[in-house]
Amino acid sequence: MIKLKKLAVPVIVAGAGVATWIAVDLWRPVSSNLRKFDPEVVARLDTDMWRSYYAKERLKLFNQLASLLRQQYKMPMARSYVVALDAAKAAFVFKDGKSRADYERALPDLVSYYQAIHNVSETTFDVNRAAALELEWWIVHRERHHHAEGDLDQALADLAAEVYRMPAPRFAEHARYRAEAMIVRDTRAEKRKLSEADWEKIHSLLRQSWTSLWHAVNDTE
Repeated sequence: MIKLKKLAVPVIVAGAGVATWIAVDLWRPVSSNLRKFDPEVVARLDTDMWRSYYAKERLKLFNQLASLLRQQYKMPMARSYVVALDAAKAAFVFKDGKSRADYERALPDLVSYYQAIHNVSETTFDVNRAAALELEWWIVHRERHHHAEGDLDQALADLAAEVYRMPAPRFAEHARYRAEAMIVRDTRAEKRKLSEADWEKIHSLLRQSWTSLWHAVNDTE
């Protein structure tokens, strides 16, 4: 019994230390310049997340989202997992939806997601509008056959314009490459299982998309 008590003390101390670290990691002020990210890293993570999403690999998507939040928005470790949970929940609520009413059930989690990004951002943006624009491009993509050509590009550009508070036309190229990557994935998935060559094509387009966005927000002269 005495030995067990002695063993319990360092376990309790260690547990308290971990709990303190998590609390600090979750709530300490963090300031991040959303314009400073590595487009190569983000493009690779984005591609990996697409693969996980369409394969319904929820845990893998969750971990990739957390990694993206740390890479792109410089979130602390513990906070990245909490925020990734909101994003993953929204993604799969939407995935299971059949109508706009179903899709809109993802909105509260998207608001939480963008609020967390806003909380670390050096610059401000409208959280509710960003969340609504995120959901809107999801819907336009899902229902693209009912939309005019260019609607998906515009929806993607509008989201970037809100987050970075810059004119939407500045993100036209970013949006075009990203929309093209989606169409490649969709059309090839309708015919057959995607090959590694297909995914490399998608990754190439996403790399061009994220590189274009990086230049759009950093080449301001």
